[in-house]
Amino acid sequence: HKITLLLCLAENAIGPSAFRNDDILTMLSGKTVEVNNCDAEGRLVLADGVNHATKYIENLDCVIDMATLTGAQLIATGKKHAGILSNSLDLERQAVDAGLRSGDLVFPLLYAPELLKAEFKSDFADMKNSVKDRSNAQTSCAGHFIEDHLEPDYKGGWLHVDMAGPANKGERGTGYGVGLILSLLGAKGF
Repeated sequence: HKITLLLCLAENAIGPSAFRNDDILTMLSGKTVEVNNCDAEGRLVLADGVNHATKYIENLDCVIDMATLTGAQLIATGKKHAGILSNSLDLERQAVDAGLRSGDLVFPLLYAPELLKAEFKSDFADMKNSVKDRSNAQTSCAGHFIEDHLEPDYKGGWLHVDMAGPANKGERGTGYGVGLILSLLGAKGF
């Protein structure tokens, strides 16, 4: 396997150059985003990351984005299972199996971009960065926001892993995700 890792890091900090609610950002994909939630910054850098990957990395057949993205993930799949979203049922099944083998458990989220896209409707930009209705599959919506920034001509697999729950136990990180990725890659012992 040829693996390329992009680190899409965000620090939610205040300052004179920080973005604010009602700002309009132009993403790497060329799409504009109206900021309606400054605490939803992670999806902005992940969206640019998946776009960069699908635009500039040659012979790409799979993109995996992984983050402690939403508190809603804990409501959807709990503290021990990450929530996953994929444009490929086969990749989704591979991720579930990899989770069972590695102990980094995952559970599929609702995949329905055609039903959830309206949650990001903006009168001023192509979309907002956070949902209109937090009670409507919020963690799936966050994943679909990222998916919407894949290059339009990208035909490979995409897997979104929201690991907000299993990433921590108490005040300590768990190392969640390493085993999942190694298992997905077929590494020995996983």
